[in-house]
Order: sequence, then structure tokens, then C-alpha cells
Amino acid sequence: MTTFASPPRNAGPEPLPPAPAVEAFNVSKGYGLADTRVTALADVSVSFEAGHFTAIMGPSGSGKSTLMHCLAGLDTADSGRIVLGGTEITQLNDRELTSLRRERIGFVFQAYNLVPTLTAEQNIKLPLALAGTTADSEWFSDVVGTLGLKDRLTHRPHELSGGQQQRVAVARALLTRPDVVFGDEPTGNLDSKSGGEVLALLRRSSKELGQSIIMVTHDPVAASYADRVVLMNDGGLVGELLDPTAESVLSALGKLGA
Repeated sequence: MTTFASPPRNAGPEPLPPAPAVEAFNVSKGYGLADTRVTALADVSVSFEAGHFTAIMGPSGSGKSTLMHCLAGLDTADSGRIVLGGTEITQLNDRELTSLRRERIGFVFQAYNLVPTLTAEQNIKLPLALAGTTADSEWFSDVVGTLGLKDRLTHRPHELSGGQQQRVAVARALLTRPDVVFGDEPTGNLDSKSGGEVLALLRRSSKELGQSIIMVTHDPVAASYADRVVLMNDGGLVGELLDPTAESVLSALGKLGA
């Protein structure tokens, strides 16, 4: 009796990789006029993978902060395209940019920017309150649990340590489920212990909550918490490091004269 092997099952098409969290295409930006004009970004093209933690580094004046501000819609590029979560933000007007920043972008700055009269919980939920919406209770619980804030929600900022205040700022940035959280020297005002805690929490937010994080920093230790470091100099990209360590970042910066 002849037997025939079963035909292979149709596994279907391979799943497509997730779209980048944000991409820049040939972005240029300058300040000033004529002889006093300074080029901050020179034809920069870069992609940031969704669900990853990326640090942007370079010497002072390299363009790293300008790039982050353009990616986040806080500044406008002179030319080129920026696409965030599938939306080309370089085509949006001021009102549309304001809406996009409120609904789809999170920010964590060196200053915590908490409202002193509000509790930690109220500060975390403030962006949603301003937008006239309410927090998803399960997501809120996940965020504050991941960031270790469950027993601090009724405290006001002056009752929290610097590290705890920055955790509240991180939770506020995550609560709207933004396409990207941008951090501008987020541990610059913290001691090394508190800074390490916040960086570990940002890393956990990426790994456990699937958040896309882009951080500008000058600190090789801070950058070592990221999955990838993008290196800049003189307004352009000059390299990257995957799985960085403080030592590898310091060595790369040394070659740039940083």
C-alpha cells in the first residue's frame, strides 16, 4: 500500500516587523542668518525601532538636542521629513502638532515639572484630565506598579525624594500610551543612586511595557542602560553602538573629542 506524506501546512506570510517608532529623512536645521548662521542638523536620516530604548549622544553642539526637539515636534526642521507612528509631523500645523504632542508623545525632562499642589496620582493623570479623558485603570495600575509608586500616590511633590518625583514624571509620560517617550537629560538633577533607579525604570518600561524611549544624555553610564546609542557630531550621525556599556560609550565619545 502506497502512502503519501501530508502536504505541508500553509504557514501564511511572514509577519511584518513593527513600523519604526519615529524616522527622520534628510532632516536639516539651522539657526541665524548669513554669516552668523549655524548648522545644527545636516541632512540627518535615522530610524528608531519601536519598543526599544535608544540614547542620543555627542559633544556639546553636536545637534543631539536639536534632533530630539525636531523628532518630538518641539522645533521645526528647515527641510526633510519626520514620521512618528505613521504620521508625517513635518506636514502638521501648530494646532495639529499640539494635539499630537498631547496625545501621542511623552516627555521626561531634567526638571520634573510637577504641580506642587497636586498629589502624585493627580500629577500622573494630569495630561488626561487636561484632555478631558480618564485613565484606563488597569494600565494605570500596571504603570505605577512597574515604577514602584503604589504607596506614594497620595503624596505631594515636596513629600517625595528627587528620584520619586522623577518616577512620577515618567509615569505621567507613559500613562497616555504614547508612540514615543522623549527624555532630555532625565537624570541630570539626580544623585547617582536615584538616577540609576530612574534609568532602570525606563529600561523596564521598554522591556516590560513595550514603550519606545529616546533619550538625550551626556552621561556614558546613563547611555549604558539603552539598547542602542546613536552618536552625533557637527550636526550629523557618525555611528552607533548596540548593547552599549559605559566603557564602550566613553571610548566612542573619546574618539569624537567629547
